[in-house]
Amino acid sequence: MDGGTLYSIGELARRTGLTVKTIRFYSDRGIVVPTDRTPAGYRRYAPDAVARLALVRTLRDLGIGLDAIRRVVDQELTLSEVAAEHAAALDVQISILRLRRAVLTVAVNRAPTSREMELMHQLATLSEAERRLLIDGFLDTVFEDSDGSPHHAAARRSMTPEPPDNPTDEQIRAWVELAELSLDPDFRASVRGLAKGHVADLPDGTLTRPSPDMVAIARHLVGPAVASGITPDSSQADPVVATFTARCALAYGRPDDAELHRLLLHRLETASDPRRDRYFQLLALINGWPAPEHLAPVIDWSVTALRIRTAR
Repeated sequence: MDGGTLYSIGELARRTGLTVKTIRFYSDRGIVVPTDRTPAGYRRYAPDAVARLALVRTLRDLGIGLDAIRRVVDQELTLSEVAAEHAAALDVQISILRLRRAVLTVAVNRAPTSREMELMHQLATLSEAERRLLIDGFLDTVFEDSDGSPHHAAARRSMTPEPPDNPTDEQIRAWVELAELSLDPDFRASVRGLAKGHVADLPDGTLTRPSPDMVAIARHLVGPAVASGITPDSSQADPVVATFTARCALAYGRPDDAELHRLLLHRLETASDPRRDRYFQLLALINGWPAPEHLAPVIDWSVTALRIRTAR
């Protein structure tokens, strides 16, 4: 049609696929203004109203508010400016929805009580500063007796979760579970006991340099035996156990005797808490690190082997 043709609301509705009621609403809001009215008061619109309504419909489908749309069609704002602002708002909404979905997924798998559900939601929605405060409280407890040694400062860093700016759903679920673990008084006491025991086992003057704990030594020396299928009660296990205890004696500056063996047994039994493995698995997932080795088989093998030989 030529530029002098004017459309009724009904004609606009047929051309745009919008309802007459919707077009009248947009017209009342000043988004699509009639060019003229008939003697009977019916609105008439210029042909460019079709293009304006097509743009309005697209922007509404994208979730943009009417005030912003009016400013776009009136050229008070550019499409780029509105798109950037709306994309940022959507990022926030998406983040909130992902947090909610992560909490609900955890709830499906765990069947929590209402109090546990509330706690999971609170943990998922903590700010960065609040997350830092929670983890610092946990690590302060764990390393309470560290005396600020470089060795424990490094260990503390290795136990600190650093969620990315845009975590995946899996990382969010891992954070909720790790945060719950860090709030568990029994788990805090267990990990603190391991850290405190390691300090107590070290000879004087060694806190200023890194020293492997018995779990790390077991992973290195016992791990291959476990992988090879050597049973802890077999004669093939004897040299493995002997090498393990000798290496621990060297690390801790103690004689390789029955007293050391009993100490190792006690420390390894403490370290056998499956929550310890779980913490480091969750930590690796949150920080994007490679999945850590599952140490429970190595610790269990070492405990059994030492029990057998201590009893002799």
